[in-house]
Amino acid sequence: MQITIIASGSGGNATLFASRGTRVLVDAGVGPRVLAQCLAAAATASALGSTSDCTSDCTSDCTSGSTSAWTPDAIVITHAHADHVGVAARYNKKHKIPIYASEATARAAHLGDPERVRLFSPREPFAIGALTFSPRPLPHDAAQVALVVDDGARRAALVTDLGEVPPGLLEHVAGCDVLMLESNYDEDMLDAGPYPQHLKRRILSARGHLSNAQACALLAALPGGTHTVALMHLSENNNRPDLALAAARDALLGKRARLLAAPPRGPLVLDTAPPPGAARAPLPARQLGLFPGM
Repeated sequence: MQITIIASGSGGNATLFASRGTRVLVDAGVGPRVLAQCLAAAATASALGSTSDCTSDCTSDCTSGSTSAWTPDAIVITHAHADHVGVAARYNKKHKIPIYASEATARAAHLGDPERVRLFSPREPFAIGALTFSPRPLPHDAAQVALVVDDGARRAALVTDLGEVPPGLLEHVAGCDVLMLESNYDEDMLDAGPYPQHLKRRILSARGHLSNAQACALLAALPGGTHTVALMHLSENNNRPDLALAAARDALLGKRARLLAAPPRGPLVLDTAPPPGAARAPLPARQLGLFPGM
């Protein structure tokens, strides 16, 4: 199973899971053209055996082909906030692909043609082609789920947009090859930052977002078996990658997991298969910049 993080942050979120001919986009916070550009950049780098940039403007078609060449088989929505669901109806209308969401999310968000909306229970696994998705509710100010994605050989977890770590979450993600975990804010930066007090209180609440310290507490308790950890949904105003990575690195000390921070725009390509030599030393991640300077 290959994972391509297309975008991660308040400006938009989207992650593509692909295995054995099935491609599913989790969250639709970016449009089809940005998705096409990211996947073309990732494919080009893979073919060349190195990283490369895709620097064309995000409003134009990718030079590698039309957006239809990169259309996913389905979309799974984690929750109804605009940075996760904002473009779902456009995919529904243009590409006529099914969109999966919990009943609460489907009520709260415009997902397009209801004939192509599939409801899932927030506690029951469901399958899309070669991929099985196991959701679990998370505490947030919209009905939200963590997802464990399994292709029968490898497992990956996507856990973002939660104000605290609920009971049972550690067990839910334990043993996953890859963990993508929110590390949204540094408490000191948030406290000193420009946000109004009501927004700071929302972020800090049990239904807000996960801080670097909270993410680290979960990582410190994470059992063995996870070879890659990607820190997700970093605030561009209240966090810095170096702060999040430094804290998480201490939490993962002795666990032999490679660690990286997902940028606001990718692509960031992860393979759920353990990289060669991972048991001996962490390996650098493969990060591709979509825009100049990233």
